[in-house]
Amino acid sequence: MTPTTGSLPLVQRLPYIEARCRGQRVLHLGCTNWPYMEPMLSDGTLLHLRLGAEARTLWGLDADQEGLDALAARGVPNLVRGDLERLDAVDIPETFDVIIAGEIIEHLSNPGLFLRGIQRFMSADTRLVLTTINAYGAARIGRYFLAGRGGRQEPVHPDHVAYYSYSTLGRLLDRHGLDVASVSFYDIGLEHRPYAPWHFKWMNDLSVWLWPQAADGLIVECTRRPPAAAPAAASTSA
Repeated sequence: MTPTTGSLPLVQRLPYIEARCRGQRVLHLGCTNWPYMEPMLSDGTLLHLRLGAEARTLWGLDADQEGLDALAARGVPNLVRGDLERLDAVDIPETFDVIIAGEIIEHLSNPGLFLRGIQRFMSADTRLVLTTINAYGAARIGRYFLAGRGGRQEPVHPDHVAYYSYSTLGRLLDRHGLDVASVSFYDIGLEHRPYAPWHFKWMNDLSVWLWPQAADGLIVECTRRPPAAAPAAASTSA
């Protein structure tokens, strides 16, 4: 990623994303939040519904047909089922001002396919806002050590296959043609706090107060890298 000096900003994830989407043409990838969608529908924290109140136009894409059906039953438009690792096969024939990929990349077996595929929806001015769990989130690490049991019990989402750090995520994005415009850490968040155990919240709040880089996650804004300019033709003389 682009080198920075001093601490990276610490933000709240939902307000940050909502502000980026306000008045924009938005594509929301992973819009159903399986398997936790139902309680989030009930308490109003489901991100896709919140973005619907902010964006000028909003499309949602997910592989979870049951979740898409539940959103459609609430009257949510522009929902498409698709494989996030095969975005070349998705029938959305336009580009967007903002693409939200919230808490997705840590679920994917082939993140490079996802990052390459997503660029078909990006113009030169599109911002990809990617959020993911911070590999060095202190509360998660603390729970892991307190659990004991020889490393066999981890506080991990049932569908996660990877965690990323500031450096490893930056390298992955660079390898797949995306340039980082900004990076922030995000705190445990309005959408996660109601469901987190009290000791997780206590460890999080203390850790983040001492070390902001120990926060729960990362937000990275990216743009599509311009294609390399073709080399100038060599001049010839008679």
